Amino acid sequence: MVVKARQAPSGVVVKPSLALPTPSGFTVVLKCIVVTSLLLFILGQVLTRKNIEDVIKFAKEENLFVLADEVYQHNIYAAGSEFHSFKKVLSAMGPDYQTVELASFMSTSKGYMGECGFRGGYAEVVNLDPGVRAMLVKSISAKLCSSVIGQAVMDVVVNPPKPGEPSYDLFKQETDQVLGDLKKKASMVTETFNSIAGIRCNIVQGAMYAFPKLTLPPKALQAAKDKGVAPDVFFCFSLLEETGMCVVPGTGFGQIEGTSHFRTTILPTVEKLGEMLDRFTKFHTSFMSKYS
Repeated sequence: MVVKARQAPSGVVVKPSLALPTPSGFTVVLKCIVVTSLLLFILGQVLTRKNIEDVIKFAKEENLFVLADEVYQHNIYAAGSEFHSFKKVLSAMGPDYQTVELASFMSTSKGYMGECGFRGGYAEVVNLDPGVRAMLVKSISAKLCSSVIGQAVMDVVVNPPKPGEPSYDLFKQETDQVLGDLKKKASMVTETFNSIAGIRCNIVQGAMYAFPKLTLPPKALQAAKDKGVAPDVFFCFSLLEETGMCVVPGTGFGQIEGTSHFRTTILPTVEKLGEMLDRFTKFHTSFMSKYS
């Protein structure tokens, strides 16, 4: 199966084929399109409703299975940004699109409920081919379930305490604190990176990551070439060696050729993130001076 050679909508990864081995020994091969409602969460950007409609239209035209990673749906910080579920948008697009196959994913391991400490989640699948559904049910029936704690947290995610219930006030207080801190840290990261010469960072609209763009001086580019590594890899390893801070080079995320980025998280506490940003600023100033 071959996907036609034309541009996919923004925030989309096209997989020409997806092989699903089954317990019976057969292999189901699907064409699929992998998206996240937070536009490739590595970027910290939020898909608009039109983005999602474009993805669904593209999937219908190319007969693609949409895999929608919606685990950061609660982590929206920027004014004007809003979460739209793929299922809801698909349902509103009318009967012409009700054959588009869609799987929506949610997890306790991301977002704010369990963050990275708990393991539990679900996938809701709609419009799935009956034969494929039978193989999917057979496959998941043979697998182990998540831990009891993970399942308990997942129940709270889908059925949170309601006003008037004994735990609601504390739940609301802790939720507001966690999401409020994340919103503050998203702003801190955006403002700091955009205040540094040679770095440009889009507003962190959601999720837990920033993906700043680097503009490195010619001497730094040459130094990277001499070491046989990409410029952003050279920058990130220099940062690690001099400060102990670990960020991820943009090279591994399909960045546009000829550009340099790095990915960093906003998960540290407000105090620690402030210290990290101060150290980063000092490092970057020194790095740019060294290679200018």
